[in-house]
Amino acid sequence: MSKVKVAKINKKGQITIPAEYRKRLKHNVVEVYIDEDRIIIKPVEDLGGILNEYAIKDKPIEKVIDMENSVASEVFLNG
Repeated sequence: MSKVKVAKINKKGQITIPAEYRKRLKHNVVEVYIDEDRIIIKPVEDLGGILNEYAIKDKPIEKVIDMENSVASEVFLNG
């Protein structure tokens, strides 16, 4: 087992994974789940479908692109 590190949970519920652990992961997307009294963090090897819950499914792709362009234009003009 690796050396134990202590990390503080900030007000937003975030922690910083120690640099040496991040380097060993070689990934910037992870799965996080709880197993009884342990929090498990595992690298995601395959991103296929991972963002599916955020997809806009009820509109054609052209409409989604128009929506994205509209939001981007608004941000740049008012930003």
